[in-house]
Amino acid sequence: MQNTSVAIALSALSFMLSVIWGPPLLRVLIHFKVGKLIRIEEPKSHLIKMGTPTMGGVMIVLPVVLLTVLLNGAEVIGFRNIARAGLLPVFALVAYAVLGAVDDWEGIRGPRRGLGMRARTKLILQTILAGGIAFFLYFYACPAHLFWSPTLTTFNLGLWYIPIAMFIIVGMSNAVNFTDGLDGLAGLISAMGFIAYGIIALVQDQPLVAQFCFIMVGALFGFLWFNMHPAALIMGDCGALALGACLGLVALLTSQWLILPLIAIIPVSEAFSVTLQIGYFKLTHGKRIFRMAPMHYHFELGGWSETQVVQRFWLISLLFVLFGVAIAIM
Repeated sequence: MQNTSVAIALSALSFMLSVIWGPPLLRVLIHFKVGKLIRIEEPKSHLIKMGTPTMGGVMIVLPVVLLTVLLNGAEVIGFRNIARAGLLPVFALVAYAVLGAVDDWEGIRGPRRGLGMRARTKLILQTILAGGIAFFLYFYACPAHLFWSPTLTTFNLGLWYIPIAMFIIVGMSNAVNFTDGLDGLAGLISAMGFIAYGIIALVQDQPLVAQFCFIMVGALFGFLWFNMHPAALIMGDCGALALGACLGLVALLTSQWLILPLIAIIPVSEAFSVTLQIGYFKLTHGKRIFRMAPMHYHFELGGWSETQVVQRFWLISLLFVLFGVAIAIM
């Protein structure tokens, strides 16, 4: 009960910090003209977003880093339980946020203006970061490799755990990045995921992992204060890559990553829609399954308004999150 109260209090504090520092961040981004560029193939309704300040992930990262490091200062000195204390997720958050910020900056001011970093380069860097995190998880953090709640069974995957962990981290990083595209969508879906794993961590008596999750939730709600339609601030790769990587990581820390496709049903579906669209396009020499991928654009081009897509995707996510948490704690 005490751990739950602390987690909720930290979430509220993180929310307040994000909301307070949001307006100064917006002024800085506007001053340096860090504005979103709209691709010509996106729905025409998105043209109104041209120039909206991006790299809003910074608003999420700073409060989370500040609060988590302060909470885990004693662990830093002793280098004990560093991953479970929430500091490994902080490293993942910062590392992927920096990678995303470089991608955002290249897309705004770099030689690949409007495109950002090359997909292959970004994927290689994501994989290198994920490899380091997975290595640390396996050799130092030593969480249970896989826990299946319905049978109360723990599985040891041996060295196979490392490539699996890398795939989960990189896959979720890109999945949330694909989800980012409509006002409030990636933020709402990510918040639901962290709430789910925060509850699971509390049930498992992992208070520090739970605290990290709920700090993330508070920061995300603070970001959504400025990101809900019509957005005054856009997340960008700076936020999306980092959120996805951290969501995959907390799933690994709780050993409940088998239910991640349920808890993150929307990001997983978005990533699958892109993969399916590209594969079918190449196989059929130009035919498409979706009007446009990721699939939120498919529904928007089909007549749904932006807010309808976000609200309906959020409702679907909520149902699957409840289902996933029920499996985890049964």
